[in-house]
Amino acid sequence: MRKIVFLLTFVFLLSANSFAQKVAYIDTENIMSKLPEYNAAQEQINALAVQWQKEIESKFSDIDKLYKSYQAEQILLTEEMRKKRENEIIGREKEVKDMQKKRFGVDGDLFAKRQELVKPLQDKIYNAIQEIATKEKIAIMFDKSSGLTMLYTDPKLDRSKKVLEALGVKE
Repeated sequence: MRKIVFLLTFVFLLSANSFAQKVAYIDTENIMSKLPEYNAAQEQINALAVQWQKEIESKFSDIDKLYKSYQAEQILLTEEMRKKRENEIIGREKEVKDMQKKRFGVDGDLFAKRQELVKPLQDKIYNAIQEIATKEKIAIMFDKSSGLTMLYTDPKLDRSKKVLEALGVKE
């Protein structure tokens, strides 16, 4: 009877241990900030955004001048000429707003450029994470920098340095 109880206890402990899952976390913001390729991509994206913003502001400035000119001459214009100028101003405003949406909108040029430059780096990081998780038999890997709220993190569980090493980045 003792042997059966011992054997059952042993099997239970062994199976309970096999169900335990290893957990770790990383900080992708920290990892990304240490990648030279990411910093270069961010600079390129920021430069494009500034260039496009200046272009849009210039066009809005031109429209503002056109509107002020219209206001100054409005009294002298016939009804037909007023309508024509108003439509021209409204049309230009619409063009610039469309351009602004095309550049900075949800699926705009800036978003596409960010995807083009940053997505390969994210894939590279993901592959390094997957490699480390597989090698260390980690069942769950959290990202500290995402929307996930982590109230406490044990530094021993942080695998960010290992991901950086796998990417060939030295701190």
